[in-house]
Amino acid sequence: MTKLTSQTSAACSIPENAAGGVLHIDLGALASNWRTLRDNAGGAETAAVVKANAYGIGIEKAVPALGKAGCRTFFVAHQSEAIRVRAVAPDATIYVLNGLFAGTCPTYVGFDLRPVLGSFEEIEEWAGFCRAQGQRWKAAIHVDTGMNRLGLTVPQGLTLKDSGALKDFETALLMSHFVSAEESENPLNREQIEAFQAVRATLPGIPASLANSSGIFLKEKPHFDLARPGYALYGGNPTPDRDNPMKPVVGLQARIVQLRWVEADHSVGYNGRWLALEKRRIATLSVGYADGYPRAASARGKSGDELLAGMALVAGTPCPFAGNISMDLITIDVTDVPENQVQRGDTVTLIGGDLSLDEVGRRAGTIGYEILTNLGSRYARTYRGEQG
Repeated sequence: MTKLTSQTSAACSIPENAAGGVLHIDLGALASNWRTLRDNAGGAETAAVVKANAYGIGIEKAVPALGKAGCRTFFVAHQSEAIRVRAVAPDATIYVLNGLFAGTCPTYVGFDLRPVLGSFEEIEEWAGFCRAQGQRWKAAIHVDTGMNRLGLTVPQGLTLKDSGALKDFETALLMSHFVSAEESENPLNREQIEAFQAVRATLPGIPASLANSSGIFLKEKPHFDLARPGYALYGGNPTPDRDNPMKPVVGLQARIVQLRWVEADHSVGYNGRWLALEKRRIATLSVGYADGYPRAASARGKSGDELLAGMALVAGTPCPFAGNISMDLITIDVTDVPENQVQRGDTVTLIGGDLSLDEVGRRAGTIGYEILTNLGSRYARTYRGEQG
């Protein structure tokens, strides 16, 4: 028998028949979504946001698939993510959104990465490093037009033209970020576009970027020179008031480890928060909140009251969660499924079909972004469409 060391076992992928859940990832759909977004971006270059491990599906898989589809520019949140992207995309342009951490300029230059500078302090540090090295390396500048998280204020942005520091490096991109682009009629969208245009007008010749996934579809068409979609790439709906133009990328199935009948007036799960009003058949799934499925999707109350709780699809039948989600297990009510159609070892759908990312998020009182980025490490993962 082969002896496994901690190093070799950590490198092993999880076989499907040994996993509590299986995550199915369609890289062909990912590439198709990028093309759809590109075709709606009005001729602007279309980048891809691959932060948070490509929204949970894996940087090392997503980036090559997007590259084969034609994507040449990637955005991440952290420098460590950018280094992973560089390993699989040696010729790509890579921006790091979360700003320039003090003392990290040499790493940016060593891996040919571009920081997104969001304060005069960051601009001065990058300019000083470039000046000391005698080379004008590239960076982006972030102007805040309403989010109030990162970036120069609009008044600060309007003074950038007078900053002597800009002569020491190449400003490759001027960018801002929408607050509510998914709300197509929100007046803040127009206000942000106008504020961004005002700053842009003072810095002619610098490529500009404002549109995220939902921003691409706004009637104002704020595409500028570069769009940078994220969530929509992975199947999330960038137009919540309309049908989803994106293809699903992620599917999640969980394995049934046990079935049992629960008598009337008996509870299920921790703290007895769910009560069977009549005899119900319960299936226990080998997935829980340790796998990234939100505990907030738990069903509390009485059988039949689970309208806002989590749901699974079992042999095509919607089955509500029953009781609290625990660390490693979810219990669901499968009484409405014919007994011969649900057995120990079967898999049920937690994401897929009518249970879109957005629907799963809604039932958990959160958003599909959180569902994606919390996808756990204990799933077996299958990939298809790797040709991009």
